[in-house]
Amino acid sequence: MTDTQTDNSAGQSNGQQEQGHDHHVTKDSVHQRLRANSSIMQLKKILVANRGEIPIRIFRTAHELSLQTVAVFSYEDRLSMHRQKADEAYVIGKRGQYTPVQAYLAGDEIIKIAKQHDVNLIHPGYGFLSENAEFARNVEAAGLIFVGPSPETIDALGDKVSARTLAMKCKVPVVPGTEGPVEKFEDVKKFTDEYGFPIIIKAAFGGGGRGMRVVREQASLKDSFERATSEAKSAFGNGTVFVERFLDRPKHIEVQLLGDNHGNVVHLYERDCSVQRRHQKVVELAPAKDLPVETRDAILNDAVKLAQSVNYRNAGTAEFLVDQQNRYYFIEINPRIQVEHTITEEITGIDIVAAQIQIAAGASLQQLGLTQDRISTRGFAIQCRITTEDPAKGFSPDTGKIEVYRSAGGNGVRLDGGNGFAGAIIAPHYDSMLVKCTCHGSTYEIVRRKMLRALVEFRIRGVKTNIPFLASLLTHPTFIEGTCWTTFIDDTPELFALIGSQNRAQKLLAYLGDLAVNGSQIKGQIGEPKFKGDIIMPELVDSEGKKLDVSQPCKKGWRNIIIEKGPEAFAKAVRANKGCLIMDTTWRDAHQSLLATRVRTVDLLNIAKETSHAYSNAWALECWGGATFDVAMRFLYEDPWDRLRKMRKLVPNIPFQMLLRGANGVAYSSLPDNAIFHFCEQAKKNGMDIFRVFDALNDVEQLEVGIK
Repeated sequence: MTDTQTDNSAGQSNGQQEQGHDHHVTKDSVHQRLRANSSIMQLKKILVANRGEIPIRIFRTAHELSLQTVAVFSYEDRLSMHRQKADEAYVIGKRGQYTPVQAYLAGDEIIKIAKQHDVNLIHPGYGFLSENAEFARNVEAAGLIFVGPSPETIDALGDKVSARTLAMKCKVPVVPGTEGPVEKFEDVKKFTDEYGFPIIIKAAFGGGGRGMRVVREQASLKDSFERATSEAKSAFGNGTVFVERFLDRPKHIEVQLLGDNHGNVVHLYERDCSVQRRHQKVVELAPAKDLPVETRDAILNDAVKLAQSVNYRNAGTAEFLVDQQNRYYFIEINPRIQVEHTITEEITGIDIVAAQIQIAAGASLQQLGLTQDRISTRGFAIQCRITTEDPAKGFSPDTGKIEVYRSAGGNGVRLDGGNGFAGAIIAPHYDSMLVKCTCHGSTYEIVRRKMLRALVEFRIRGVKTNIPFLASLLTHPTFIEGTCWTTFIDDTPELFALIGSQNRAQKLLAYLGDLAVNGSQIKGQIGEPKFKGDIIMPELVDSEGKKLDVSQPCKKGWRNIIIEKGPEAFAKAVRANKGCLIMDTTWRDAHQSLLATRVRTVDLLNIAKETSHAYSNAWALECWGGATFDVAMRFLYEDPWDRLRKMRKLVPNIPFQMLLRGANGVAYSSLPDNAIFHFCEQAKKNGMDIFRVFDALNDVEQLEVGIK
C-alpha cells in the first residue's frame, strides 16, 4: 500500500445488478462481472451480520471498494430488501431454529456461514452483535477480520461502568454516579441517600434506551430498579446496571471518532442528538447549533484523548451531556457505527463505512487522507428517523403491508432505507425504522426547511408513520431556534397536536371502486330505473306443453339415484346415459362474472323452485364453494352453510356440485388432506353431492378425498 492511495471512498459504483441467493454462491461468471477497480483493497468478500437499512448502506460502499457482498437473514426476513442487495444471501439456521431476533444473535452460525463461503471480513453494523466482544473475538479466532474495534477495546468501553472509570482516569468530567455495577436494590438506595434525586438507572451492557429509567422520588425507586434490570437482562443478556445523578434538560452531544491500527485517532466533529423520546434518538443535527466554541473544542479534545488511551481502532462515538451552564460530562463510547453517522458524512464529505472497511484491511488514517488538519465541516445536516409508529397512540408500532410508497428526493436529500417499498410487509419482530432521511444545507434554517419539504413529499400508505409528528417537531419554535434538550419531546405535549395526511388519492379510488360495484349510496341519486316495462315472468311447460305448477319444488331428477342407490349407482347411470348431460354454473359464476359478487341468498332462493323444474333433467347445479364463502362472509355477511341448506331444501332433485380447486383459486391445495376431507364431509351433510376436482388437486390421492 502506498501513500498515494488516499481516496477514502475508493472507486465508484458501476450500477451492476444485485442478486440475493439462498444456500448457494453466485456463479463465477456473475462474480467476474465488471466492477470498479480499487487498488487500496486486496480482500475479496465481506459479510454484514445485520438486517434492515445498515447492511444495504454497507453493501453500497463495499461495491465501490470492489468487494463481493454477503447477506444473512432470518426466515422471517426472507422477503426483506437487504438480502436482495447482496451478491449472496444465506438464511441463518433452519426454519424454526431461532426466533426472529435470536437469528441475528447467533454468532457461531453467522461465522460458520462466513467460513463456508470464503468471506474475508465481517461487519456487524449497529445493534445485535456489534458490541459483543465475544463475537469479535470468535471472528478473529476463525481467521476473519472484524470490522470494528478490538475485542479488548469493546470489553473496556462496551461496559458503561468501565468506560466511566476510564474517563475518570483520563481526568474527563463524568456525572456523579456509582463506582461500579449495581446488582442489588440496597446499593441504589445507598446512592440516593447520599446524592438525592433525580437519578437515572442505566443498563451497563447496552444502549438504545433499553434498561434505562429516570427516578425522581423514593416511592418509585424499587419498581424502577426492578424494571430496568429486567429489561436489560432481556435485551442484552445481562441485568447489571449503574446509577447516575440525572441532569435536568441537558443537551446530548456525541463525537464521531476514527482510529487506525497505528495509534492514530481523529474526530469528525460533533452531532447534537438531544431530540429524543424515552432515550431513543428521533432527530439528529450536525454540527451542534448553539454549543459555545470553547465547550465544543474541549469535548472534541477529550473524546480523542479517551480513544487514544485505549488505542482505539475503527469507528466509534464518544457521548457527552452538556448542562444548561455548558458544563459537559462524559457518558460512554459506543464502539460501533451509529445510526446517525450519515449527517457526519454529509458535513465532512467522508465515507465513514469506507474508512471502517479500509482501516480493518490495514490502511492508516494518513493513507486514507484522514489527518485532523484535512478534516473540516461544511454547512449543517439533519437526520429524521421515519418509523412505522403511530404518534397518536403513544408511538405504538404499526404492522401490515405498505400499499403506497413514494419517497422524497432532490437537492440535498439522502435516503437510507431498508424495507421502504410498495408491497413490503412490516412485521412486528424488529425495530420499526422504515427509512432514514438526511438533508444537507448551507445553514441550519435552510436544512430545516429542506427536511420539512422532504417529509411533505413522502407518501406512505398501509401503515402508520411518525411523519406527522416529525413535521410538528420541525415547525416548533424551540426546534427552529435549535435549543432542544433531551426531554424536550416529553416536556412538550403540544407536539402531539398532529395534522394527519388527507390521503385523498386512495380515498377517491376507494369511493370510485365502491360506486362501480355497489352503485350510489346517496338517496335519489340513481334516479328512475331505465327499464319501464312490466317484468315478464316466464312460464314453464312440460313435454306436452302444459303449464307446470312451480309453487312446490320438483321431485324428479338425477339426485334421486344418489339418494336411493348411492354414488356408485349414480356414476353407473351417468356412464350408461346415451344423451348429453348438462351442468349449469350460473349460480356460481353469478357471484363473480355476471353480477359483480353481490348475489344474495334471498335472490337465489326466489328462483330456486323454478330452477328445480326447469333443470329437472340436469346432471348438476354448480352453485357453491370458495366464491360463495368470499361473497357471503366478506361482502354480504351471510352464512354460506345456511345458504347451502336453504337451497337444498328448495332444489331437492338436482345434484349440487362444488368446484374444489387449488392453485388457481381458493388454496385448498395448501391444506392437509384431513382438513379437505372434513370440509367435504360437512358439505355433504349440508346438501352437497358432487365435488369437481380442479387444477392442483388432480392427483390420485386428492381424488380419493374428493369421491368419498
